Amino acid sequence: MPQISNLRLLISSANHPRILSPLTLKPPPPPPPSLSHLFRLKHPFSHTQNPRFLFAAFSSSYSRKPRNIEQPSSLGRRNSSSKADNKGKMAMEEKGPTAESLGFNKRRAEGKDKNDGKKNLQLKVRKLNPVNTISYVQILGTGMDTQDTAPSVLLFFDKQRFIFNAGEGLQRFCTEHKIKLSKIDHIFLSRVCSETAGGLPGLLLTLAGMGEEGMSVNLWGPSDLKYLVDAMKSFIPNAAMVHARSFGPTVGSVDVSTASSGTSDDLYVPINDEVVKISAVLLRPRYSKVSDTTKEGSSELDDPLVGVNHLAENLLVRRMHSTAEFALKPGDLSVVYICELPEIKGKFDPKKAAALGLRPGPKYRELQLGNSVQSDRQDIMVHPSDVLGPSVPGPIVLVVDCPTPSHLQELSSIHSLTPYYSYPSEESKEMCKKVDCVIHLSSASVTCSTEYQQWMSRFGEAQHIMAGHQPKNIEIPILKSSARIASRLNYLCPQFFPAPGFWSLPQLKRLSSVSKIPSEFSSCQVTAENLLKFHLRPYAQLGLDRSGIPEITSRPKIIEELISEIPEILDASEHITQMLHGNNVTNGGSATMQANKVMIEEPWLHETALPSCLEGVTREDVEIVLLGTGSSQPSKYRNVSSIFVNLFSKGSILLDCGEGTLGQLKRRFGIEGADEAVKDLRCIWISHIHADHHTGLARILALRRDLLNETPHEPLIVVGPRQLKRFLDAYQKLEDLDMQFLDCRHTTEASLKTFESNEDKDVSESACVPSDQKNGSTLFAKGSRMESYWKRPGSPVDSAAVFPLLKTLKEILRDAGLEALISFPVIHCPQAYGAVLKAADRTNSTGKKIPGWKIVYSGDTRPCPELVEASRGATVLIHEATFEDGMVEEAIARNHSTTQEAIEVGDSAGAYRIILTHFSQRYPKIPVFDETHMHKTCIAFDMMSVNLADLPMLPRVLPYLKLLFRDEMIADDIDVATVAI
Repeated sequence: MPQISNLRLLISSANHPRILSPLTLKPPPPPPPSLSHLFRLKHPFSHTQNPRFLFAAFSSSYSRKPRNIEQPSSLGRRNSSSKADNKGKMAMEEKGPTAESLGFNKRRAEGKDKNDGKKNLQLKVRKLNPVNTISYVQILGTGMDTQDTAPSVLLFFDKQRFIFNAGEGLQRFCTEHKIKLSKIDHIFLSRVCSETAGGLPGLLLTLAGMGEEGMSVNLWGPSDLKYLVDAMKSFIPNAAMVHARSFGPTVGSVDVSTASSGTSDDLYVPINDEVVKISAVLLRPRYSKVSDTTKEGSSELDDPLVGVNHLAENLLVRRMHSTAEFALKPGDLSVVYICELPEIKGKFDPKKAAALGLRPGPKYRELQLGNSVQSDRQDIMVHPSDVLGPSVPGPIVLVVDCPTPSHLQELSSIHSLTPYYSYPSEESKEMCKKVDCVIHLSSASVTCSTEYQQWMSRFGEAQHIMAGHQPKNIEIPILKSSARIASRLNYLCPQFFPAPGFWSLPQLKRLSSVSKIPSEFSSCQVTAENLLKFHLRPYAQLGLDRSGIPEITSRPKIIEELISEIPEILDASEHITQMLHGNNVTNGGSATMQANKVMIEEPWLHETALPSCLEGVTREDVEIVLLGTGSSQPSKYRNVSSIFVNLFSKGSILLDCGEGTLGQLKRRFGIEGADEAVKDLRCIWISHIHADHHTGLARILALRRDLLNETPHEPLIVVGPRQLKRFLDAYQKLEDLDMQFLDCRHTTEASLKTFESNEDKDVSESACVPSDQKNGSTLFAKGSRMESYWKRPGSPVDSAAVFPLLKTLKEILRDAGLEALISFPVIHCPQAYGAVLKAADRTNSTGKKIPGWKIVYSGDTRPCPELVEASRGATVLIHEATFEDGMVEEAIARNHSTTQEAIEVGDSAGAYRIILTHFSQRYPKIPVFDETHMHKTCIAFDMMSVNLADLPMLPRVLPYLKLLFRDEMIADDIDVATVAI
């Protein structure tokens, strides 16, 4: 009876502190006390125990700080000093049976750990190499297949990297294609909006976390970049954005512009060194207006414009011929970037140099660099033109973003671009500069117009790369690794993995955006492809290069490789199809496949007890789609957190919305299906302020706004922590998100009861927050350092705004067939929450009342009483399992859970099914887990879709997943053993 003995030891340690907890033993540390031993009622006296008391017994097992649990700043390094600094200490002190004595990182939960070891982010300084430089521009195909975000463009040099636009998915793309983020020096935005900048927050945070000191990057954009930077400061360290700079007129100001043409030329030169000159030409919609109070030059966000002292002399003076005033709105400004490489010097002639009295040596190089030198044998100066052949003009590339027809009107009349046209006016002929390549980021609705095509023709024989959303790219997955996994999972079990990994163009022909795009272009126009290059240096290679374009693969080819690699998968696929359709004929515990007996089902997989809430459930009731199942940052195989709860005809709800959520929706439902899913959203719920849980929110909201632009609708309710409101309020100065915000603390069970009791009464501010929350949540003891955030100073609660929102939310949930959306506090960071979705009861055809299902989402958390209590009787518990069982110290330090801890929370609460998610990216394909604890549990994968009607069969899929990933599991074990920290 080791379980009972262990339980008695834990309870004894609560009452007799002299008895040491197992965790106080010296390393190697044993696993943490089993929560299931404390909550499962499996022995006689446990029936009489209060679960909260038992949880307190578990808490007290950490009553003495074990030596192998250390401060976050010294994780992985043994601290043998008995007088260690209390700062950063784990919550292991003897506090009695309270939740505060649980194993968790108190400083992290309080939000104080971010100041520990504060970094001074370094800006990369590189020694440039203007001679023999390799240079090219390359299409980074983010969003090409899903059409959810703008692609990026890489300008590559030996010692410098420039990226134009950073839409969602850029990080994941760079990981997939081995593009090192640490090599990026500058990021330029052609517009400031979620489509072009959605990937910036995650990218800046990743750079800030690199190495011991972290890194930063130069960020450039039009003047409304200020709004984005101000918004990101709510969750990104200011140091990560100190090098953000804008140019152009102040948004909201008024300027005097030309009455006849409506144009106002602005040309800025943020980069001008020996390798490249990058100029920015501002582009306004014709209806917008600019101001006579606008400052010329650069508008800095933080620091002055470092290293660009010559900016004023490169600025073309703005023409002002009229007094007509027009207001410039955020989001109006777009940019045309001009990238000019220095001229290529002519070939050096040593005979001419010798004739002019020069000896071979360093002076030859000086002349090649364009510097004059003194002759060695004659009293003359030798100039480069004396010894060099004719120079060749440096290559020129334009990156053009003309988002609307209104911008096109302005683009056609901008004088700053005149020198770059092949047929300029007579007075400008001497300034003519030959453009080699023009990359068009504009949408097809603009580029296919007659006016735009006429404007393109002004560049003569320049190569045009059409990088707007083109139909042929829909069929080619940009994230090939993820598509490959999706195809293999779909082959094995299409019922749980319906996303095929590939979409064919015939499925999308009816899309208006596709039907308007021509299938062919003129000879000087090519459709952009992922990783397509245009070489700039060496000059002999000038032109297109398709050698880096990934090889096109297909689903049939992937499946053929799978069957060749794992022949047993044929029988596995057939058997799982029979099993899910009720035709399983195997006996419990017997072999489920004959081939080498590779699949053995466990006896517990044949349990017959079915929760009453699933009685009569149909496939049109609810489906849980795991859009993102990784943690921290996107990887090749797993995107960051997002869960789509599909209520079918009644709409849908998003639980968390990490970067790339929209792209994942497109991969799951197709381009058109994802648009419908976004339009049908009823609510978005965000667990906490960490970037991997909410940076996809702006893109989803902006798309919904556009899709419903001409349809009567209400703003979408976003429920989240208070810090998220600060971000959204600041961001909405940039673009309208068409949403209303509701604080998570107003959707706790106690708050909702207070609301219901005062629903028909005049309410005061004090009624908005129940008494227990005014004095701190029950999660943390009153007076402790972990007392709830709402006791701290902050913006006052507007009760007049909160109660109408709660009423609206109640109506929305009722229309969706839901009884409640309840938030509850968890242990992770300040204002971290989990969520409960409870369906309304229903009546079957015989009049029998059937209770509604209950879905619980843990968010990010350590095991805690609130989570267990909220999960009681859950139909499905979706629980984070960031770390494997052997990494308890890391889980405590970062306030996450291990696989076993997550399972035991579900067991303790009596959850019917447990879905594990939010895996550390150290487990690229499948996490490490102990299968002996998986009797009601399944591992989540991106795009996994769990219909409530399939819940009884969910755990039975796990052995088949092990078969599919058997080689990867072995490889991953070796990997983790090698790189574990």
